[in-house]
Amino acid sequence: MHVFLETERLVLRPFTEADADGLLTLDSDPEVMRFINGGEPTTLEAVRARVLPRLLHDHPCTGTRGFWAAEERATGTFLGWFEFRPLDDQDPTVVELGYRLNRASWGKGYATEGSLALVRKGFTDLGTTRVTANTMAVNSRSRRAMEKSGLVFLRNFTGDWPDAIPGSEHGEVEYDLTRAQWEQRHTVGQ
Repeated sequence: MHVFLETERLVLRPFTEADADGLLTLDSDPEVMRFINGGEPTTLEAVRARVLPRLLHDHPCTGTRGFWAAEERATGTFLGWFEFRPLDDQDPTVVELGYRLNRASWGKGYATEGSLALVRKGFTDLGTTRVTANTMAVNSRSRRAMEKSGLVFLRNFTGDWPDAIPGSEHGEVEYDLTRAQWEQRHTVGQ
């Protein structure tokens, strides 16, 4: 198994077709999907036809995938995934950070741990100059993980929701972090 990134408690690796069942379990939990689609479960057919192809996409500008299966390092348990993908397939400088973890792993700091490691890798190895992340304004857990990962609130905005879900009336929020901000924080602390 190729490992993209390891932290103290996590292994991030490329997805494979064999991850379909884990993704189905993850995307079938109404609480996990609450701020994605209002809690509707994803079918196995949708995982195979839409979800996996997106997660298996290689980005030419970085030579890497943009989505990484997250496993607990000690047990190999599938926890979910992290996103760290270029917004433009031809430009590695601006990337979107995201995560979707199973409910059993919530509240343990995994989102922050994985995000911090990805941000560091982006700024030191991948040519990233800006990391951006967004979520629904009412998703306080995800917002807190973004803040703990060093991202700073940038703006509120209204997304184009084809089907409104509870909380979407409050809009979305965007956070970001530039390489210059990250470097300043890390040189001050040394």
